[in-house]
Amino acid sequence: MLALLCLVLHLTLTNASTSNAKTIIILAGQSNMSGRGGVQYNTWDGVVPVQCQPNPSILRLTANLTWVQAYDPLHKDIDVLATCGVGPGMPFANRLLQRDPSLGPLGLVPCAVGGLMGTKISEWGRKRWLYKQVLMRAKVARRAGGSVRGVLWFQGESDTVIEVDARKYKRRLVNLFGNLRADLGDPLLPIVHVAITSGQGHYVETVRKAQLGIKLPKVRCVDAKGLPLLQDKLHLSTPAQVRLGRMLADAFLMQEHVASPSNNTSSP
Repeated sequence: MLALLCLVLHLTLTNASTSNAKTIIILAGQSNMSGRGGVQYNTWDGVVPVQCQPNPSILRLTANLTWVQAYDPLHKDIDVLATCGVGPGMPFANRLLQRDPSLGPLGLVPCAVGGLMGTKISEWGRKRWLYKQVLMRAKVARRAGGSVRGVLWFQGESDTVIEVDARKYKRRLVNLFGNLRADLGDPLLPIVHVAITSGQGHYVETVRKAQLGIKLPKVRCVDAKGLPLLQDKLHLSTPAQVRLGRMLADAFLMQEHVASPSNNTSSP
C-alpha cells in the first residue's frame, strides 16, 4: 500500500511539473501584487482563504522555470528579499475559472518584485532587469503551446515619494504597456491594472490620477481605494487581496469583449 501511495504521489508531482498551461497570465508590479496579506513583523500567518485554495487547473511558473500547481504565496521564490503572503493572484485565478472553465488550465507567471524598499516604475523600463525577466519568463511559459492572454499590473506606491516621479508616472505607464504589447507580439493584449490606495510618500493622489486617466484599448483599471490595509497602512490585508483578485478577474473577462478605448474603472 505504501509503495502504491508513493507511486501515485510521484505521478501527481510529475504531471504538475510538466502540465501545459493553456491560458497564461503575467502578474507584475511591486509588493501588493506579490502579496503581503497576512504578513506581520516579517512573518506570514499561513491563513489561506477558500477563494485562494489550490486548484489542479491553476499552475504557476516557478523561479526555476517549471510549472507546478499554484498555491500562496505565489511570489515566494520571486520576491525573495521580503516575506510574501496572500496576493491577488489565486483569488483572481479561481474566480476566472469559476466564471469561464474553458480558460483552463490556467498558468500564472509571477514577476512582481517589491523587495524591502519597493520598485519604481522606472525600474521596469525596457532595458532594465525586471522588464527583461518578464519577457524571459513569458517566453518560457509559451514553449508548450499556451498563449499569453493578459497582464495584471499593480504598482505605484514607490512613485509617490518624489514629485517628479509621480508627475511622470502616466507617461511611463503608457510606455510600459506599449512595450509589453510590442515585445509579447500582441498589440491588443488585455491589461488590467490597479489604482493604488496607499503609498510610501505624499503624492498618492497624483499617481492615482495618472492610473485612472489611462485610456487605451483593452486596458482596464481596477480601483483599490477603500480596501482594508494592514497596520503598516501600505499593504492590502488578506480580505482585501481576495476582493481585489475577484475584481481583477471580472475586469479581465470584460476585456474579452472590449474592442474600443475605455477608461472604465471597477471599484470595491
